[in-house]
Amino acid sequence: MATTVAALRHRVLALAERRLPALTRLRAVEALPVVLHRRRIYVLPTAFGLGFALLLLVMLLGALNYGNNPALLLTCAVAGIIGASLFAGFRGVHGLRLLQVRTPEMHADSAVTLQLRFDAGSRARPSLRLRVGEHEQAFALPAQVSEVDLPWHAPARGWQRCGRLRLYTEYPLGLFNIWSWLNPEPVFLVYPALETAPPPLPAGQGAFGDRALAGDNEELAGLREYRSNDPRRLIAWKASLRHEQLLVREVEHRSGVALTLDYAGLHGLDHEARIRRLASWVVNADAQQASYALVLPETSLGPARGAQHRRECLRALALLPPAGGAP
Repeated sequence: MATTVAALRHRVLALAERRLPALTRLRAVEALPVVLHRRRIYVLPTAFGLGFALLLLVMLLGALNYGNNPALLLTCAVAGIIGASLFAGFRGVHGLRLLQVRTPEMHADSAVTLQLRFDAGSRARPSLRLRVGEHEQAFALPAQVSEVDLPWHAPARGWQRCGRLRLYTEYPLGLFNIWSWLNPEPVFLVYPALETAPPPLPAGQGAFGDRALAGDNEELAGLREYRSNDPRRLIAWKASLRHEQLLVREVEHRSGVALTLDYAGLHGLDHEARIRRLASWVVNADAQQASYALVLPETSLGPARGAQHRRECLRALALLPPAGGAP
């Protein structure tokens, strides 16, 4: 029964949005901050509220029929409480301000968390709910600026918006559904989906070279005795004092590009499958702290390593045109 009533209520809401301009106007994208004022807050009774209203009607008819003044007084008092609950719920939504919407790095076809920053003003806002798609989050706001985390499913790679958010409450008695729509304009870059079980990284084009003297961006391999042609700047003075002889720093370095992740080399895969494979390899190479280059049809990145290089590679993959526009 409850499921049927809920489905009917959703159909009524959808019909109202299609027919009433006051509702459909909230489909437009809104610049932040978004302020919930009285002209954009809507109220409908819940299934419980409709049942309770029917009960009050029966009580009123019975009290009038039998001339029972205490019953009539009780009915009027309960009706007054219901009216007060409507205004209490309305005050919980009215004046709320959405200041910011952001999200961490995310890949398509994965669940992430939207971070919404609200300003509740001078009073607390209890028992609120946010809904986007099939995801819903219950929360309460103190009388200050605070953040709310909302689960969200990234639909596809590229620039995406979270879409319309439904903020509503049934506070305090569950008799009324008081809601408004939020349609913030910020867009987020969604990285390509990752392959479920990608093959190992391709073989690198370079190998470890012989030991060489220390320089920029090289890893320390050890110390050795000083030779007459070694630069003085490479002398390890502290270690030399401990060992009572001159020692110089020595490192290992790579003689070429460690890894080349080439779009054109992935034969037998369609456009999107290649992008997923390359995105997975970029993430794996970064986890291994390897140096790698990404070669795409229109551009080439690297060789390099680190978080910044990973973000640049994933961004380039996310913004590749669809299959119809790919070379």
